[in-house]
Amino acid sequence: MARILIVDDSPSQLLGIKRIVEKLGHEAITAEDGAQGVEVAKRELPDLILMDVVMPNLNGFQATRTISKEETTKHIPIILVTTKDQDTDKVWGLRQGAKDYVVKPIKEEELVKALKEHLPG
Repeated sequence: MARILIVDDSPSQLLGIKRIVEKLGHEAITAEDGAQGVEVAKRELPDLILMDVVMPNLNGFQATRTISKEETTKHIPIILVTTKDQDTDKVWGLRQGAKDYVVKPIKEEELVKALKEHLPG
């Protein structure tokens, strides 16, 4: 069982993603914006992070960059989960340190595939 941090400012999105993660038998921990996501990632050291992009305070691109450059958290794979569906957004997200990119509305099988691909072990 993995510990997965879900960072999203939408309560309904957070709940939907959490259901998918828990259905797979993983533990879900949550944060409601990028700044909180960075804090929780440093404190909890999850096995993987699912990161929204459009959020207040610190957006998902900024939070991803921070987490992937930080010595204690740079090993954690980050999957961006966002409504931003342009190729330029995807390229930019991957340049910030994300390992994958899933577009909302989420197709459960797509998210499950990305999780299996990027979870350690």
